[in-house]
Amino acid sequence: MEYVTGTGLGIDEFLFKDDTARVVTGMPGRMAPDTAVALVLGGVASLCASTSRVPAWTSQIPGLAVLSLGMLRLYGFAFAVPELERFGNHTGMALHTALAMVLLGIAVFLARPDEGPAGLLTNAGTTGALGRRLFVTTLVVPLLLGWVVLAGEDAGLYGARLGTALLVCGVATVFTAVFFVALVVGRRIEMAHARAEWQVRQKELLQAFMDHTPAVVFIKDLDGRCLAVNTTFEETTGLSRERVLGHRDRDVLPPDIAHRARAADLGMLAQGTPVQRQESFDLPGGPRDFLATLFPLNDPCGSPYAVAGVLADITERVAAQREVQRANRRFLALLESAPDATLITDGDGVIVMANAQVEFLFGRAPADIVGAKVEDLVPGPRRPLHSALLHRYLRLADPKPAVLDRGLYGLHSDGGVFPAEVSVSTFHAEQDTLVFLTVRDITERRHAEAERAKRYEQQRRIAYTLQHSLMGEPPRLPHLPSAHRYLASVQDPGVGGDWFDIIPLDQSRTGIVIGDVMGRGLDAAAVMGQLRAAAHALARTGIPPCQVMTGLDAFVSDLADQLVTCCYLVIDHDAREVTLCSAGHLPVLAVPPRGSAHRLRAPVSVPLGVNDSCGVGLSFQETTHRLPPASTLALFTDGLVERPGSDIDSQINVLARTLDISLKDAPVGPEILDEATAHLIGTLIPDPAAHDDDVTLLLITMPEPDGPPRRHPRVQPHGSHVTEGTAGP
Repeated sequence: MEYVTGTGLGIDEFLFKDDTARVVTGMPGRMAPDTAVALVLGGVASLCASTSRVPAWTSQIPGLAVLSLGMLRLYGFAFAVPELERFGNHTGMALHTALAMVLLGIAVFLARPDEGPAGLLTNAGTTGALGRRLFVTTLVVPLLLGWVVLAGEDAGLYGARLGTALLVCGVATVFTAVFFVALVVGRRIEMAHARAEWQVRQKELLQAFMDHTPAVVFIKDLDGRCLAVNTTFEETTGLSRERVLGHRDRDVLPPDIAHRARAADLGMLAQGTPVQRQESFDLPGGPRDFLATLFPLNDPCGSPYAVAGVLADITERVAAQREVQRANRRFLALLESAPDATLITDGDGVIVMANAQVEFLFGRAPADIVGAKVEDLVPGPRRPLHSALLHRYLRLADPKPAVLDRGLYGLHSDGGVFPAEVSVSTFHAEQDTLVFLTVRDITERRHAEAERAKRYEQQRRIAYTLQHSLMGEPPRLPHLPSAHRYLASVQDPGVGGDWFDIIPLDQSRTGIVIGDVMGRGLDAAAVMGQLRAAAHALARTGIPPCQVMTGLDAFVSDLADQLVTCCYLVIDHDAREVTLCSAGHLPVLAVPPRGSAHRLRAPVSVPLGVNDSCGVGLSFQETTHRLPPASTLALFTDGLVERPGSDIDSQINVLARTLDISLKDAPVGPEILDEATAHLIGTLIPDPAAHDDDVTLLLITMPEPDGPPRRHPRVQPHGSHVTEGTAGP
């Protein structure tokens, strides 16, 4: 302030008396003006440097000013230029004061080294190194060059102009070198920056890869600190990335998990190779199973610097495996609990599994037959047949489960052979075909079947004898050729309710009766025997057909729960007439010598047993037809024409057409009629062994009369007439 105002305030010698005899200074005890300015700037810089709220440059720029004032004094000393030591006639800065100002400026500039311009020089990067070198070069090189040039001038080596030119050239040369050094350093900085960007990009890609990996991924250093984790790690553990990075396992994970994780890391590092194991952890979301893979990350020298881990969540897979294991145990338990020997083979017939029952059946332990051919369990001569059956079954497009018990035999280890029942089925597992064979010894069943067959045959012979005795053998009349067939139902022991009878009435008349008792077996046969005897007795009395039917109806009504269809006709040889009465029975077919088979029209009344036993009910009617000589009549029961799912009228038409074919242009005789009955049975019943109803068929041919026909007094002009009888006895 004294320099600015030009006054003396008396503070220059306030503490000390100036006894330098005023050699240079104008005022005793007063410091040089540049020193005063430097001290003021240094104080301001120190104040700003100690206040953190103030930007760092507010202290660093005044510090550089202090440094510049001190260097200016040093330059004046180095170059012997007094004008740089003082301003005008004022006191100049002392040399030691200049050094102190240089140190003060440097100290204030570096008071906050990580901020502002000082941070550019002190950073550890390449720019900091370059800045420090350039700063030192700027301070030292011009000083040295100037000193050298002035020394040459003082020695008389060159003049001032040449010295100035040399100084300029030296400075240009030095700064050109510094420029190229800066270029080299800048290039290194660019390359380092590019590498840093590449590394950052790689790190970002690695992090993106890790984040998109469904497994838990982490990287830790050798001390167990987390360096990187992915989002799956965060979701699984419930810990954020910021919470985990830089911390050890024990700092963020539960103690038991942290202890296991650290032990696993150390074990892998000690082994030096990747390790994979299955682990189970109790996590916030519940217990989970993981397939953990740990492996070291090695530097170029092969030394590990980090540990990486990948944990794939296999909870569902483990649960599925456990379920498969439980299913396998249940399957094995089911297989072992099967009462029969069970074999499982592949598509080539090689046994892959067998249960304990195999040892009881074949005398060989299950382990001994696994890997052997299933044909080895079959007697030698029968192996080709068994093998062919198995391969034929496997070649089916969609093989269904089947049970075979015909012609199959097993071989015991002691050489014994036994009949076997085999249940076979297939199962397709991926591309393999497995065959399940259940084998059962049916020796006792075969003995029981043979015994039953023997008893059945005895009963069938008894029943057939009974049926034959009840039905009797109809008489063969020379003037009335006939042929018949009777087939018993396969569901009954050779007996049924069908019957027919040929009854000679007198020299010119013959009665024919056919009937069917509803039902099967011995009961129907017993009723049939009674009806046949009753019909024969009534017919022999010579009463008309309608009265015969009325008498039979009364007889059936006395029987409990019986229903019978019946047809009775009388052939008049001399009058060439047929009088018939039907009680619910099928129509009679007539085949004239030169014509087609047709139905004899007749009123069809209710079956026998429908009317009330007291005589109240529908009456039975008879009708008479005149037929040409040598006409053939066909009488039959419903077993011949009745088929499930077919129309009975259509079957009767088939019967009529077959009659035409069998009797066309053929001389009528017993042999021809017998052949015709065989042909009719074969046509309408192609498989008698499977027929479930008894069948009766009767063919009879009207004789040739010796003289002209005699008219029956009851014959109407139209060729037929109807007579009505009463219901009841």
